[in-house]
Amino acid sequence: MKTINTKIPLAIWAIGFASMLLNISTAMVFGVIALYMMQIMGSSTGFIFMLEGFFEAMAFAMKLLSGLVSDYLRRPKKVMTIGFAMVTIAKPMFALFATVPTVIIARLLDRFGNGMQSTPRDALVGDLAPKDIKGSCFGLRNAMAQAGSFIGAGLGFISMYSFELSYQQLFMWASFPASIGFLLLLIFVHDPHEKELTADKKPIRHPLHLSDLVRLGKSYWLLMIVVLVFMSSRVGESMLALHAIQSFGMDKNFAHAIVILYNATNSLFSYPVGMLSDKLGRFGFLALSFVILILADVLLGFSSNLWVMLIGVGLWGIQIGMSQDMFLCMIADKVPQDLRGTAIGFYYIINAVGLLMAGFVGGSLADKYDQFVTFIGSGSIALLALILLLIMRPSIDKSITKN
Repeated sequence: MKTINTKIPLAIWAIGFASMLLNISTAMVFGVIALYMMQIMGSSTGFIFMLEGFFEAMAFAMKLLSGLVSDYLRRPKKVMTIGFAMVTIAKPMFALFATVPTVIIARLLDRFGNGMQSTPRDALVGDLAPKDIKGSCFGLRNAMAQAGSFIGAGLGFISMYSFELSYQQLFMWASFPASIGFLLLLIFVHDPHEKELTADKKPIRHPLHLSDLVRLGKSYWLLMIVVLVFMSSRVGESMLALHAIQSFGMDKNFAHAIVILYNATNSLFSYPVGMLSDKLGRFGFLALSFVILILADVLLGFSSNLWVMLIGVGLWGIQIGMSQDMFLCMIADKVPQDLRGTAIGFYYIINAVGLLMAGFVGGSLADKYDQFVTFIGSGSIALLALILLLIMRPSIDKSITKN
């Protein structure tokens, strides 16, 4: 085991706190935003779900576009800050202008901004993180972001059910954490390339070419095949909550507890696993996350009581935090530094395709059979992903660049 004494830079801590505050803001309103839109727009549940699906698709498209733009400009902080600003502005818009056009614009701003800040944020962590503690830096960022998610979910629940805040009051309160996170970015985070100038003192630009896709390297694209298969095994948090309610009789008013447990275990394990991966290597922890997913599916599918099912939910949170951190670390380790945003953007798009496939397969199995079969299907796909990972290890392990 390697001994590492490098400290995590202040800018990484600032990104972590900013991510935590943004997620607090988002999670505070996540559980009620669809109800609020339905109330304002007077639309059916199906239409609202379709609209939300469109917004989420746009958010993933922005993850790719923002990665390409941040690589071109060589300014990931600038692109990330614009995304933060959009999310921050959206919350008071919901509260102050309760009309159909404004609600749609605010929701678009919120999802566009969330997508826009994600890729340059991760590229910036890769740029700022010292080489020997990249895993610790990505783990810390994810741990703080997930902590924000369960803190925000708890605050949202307390605000609505204990203090009986109106939707508008909740949205106004939710805007404050995002605003503070935005200020942290402005003050404590810098672009590592901001002083790069051409001979005539103009900022350096990185024109994008199709050849860049080849330059990402064979190991990157093989890893993306594994990502696609692995993400096709995902079951969403809402499905986990539905399973707890329908199969084990959990009170629907406590559905938020599933999301809180999921985010809590994700947060608690992200940093320790990232730190250990700096010392022991990434591959073993990525493979372990696949094994944990298979175990979680077994518990979720075969559990005979709610408590065993909740252990499965906790394991589900652990594996998603581990796998996402390891995927991002391996990308940051292997791709050329000037293409990190592009690489992470394609990674998020492939995530989205995998999630769409997972939703289709999981939904079809649940409708035709039952939720038990859905989890067996998820575990089987995860096992396939693990086999692919082990087969492709020699090629994936080859680093194409030294960062």
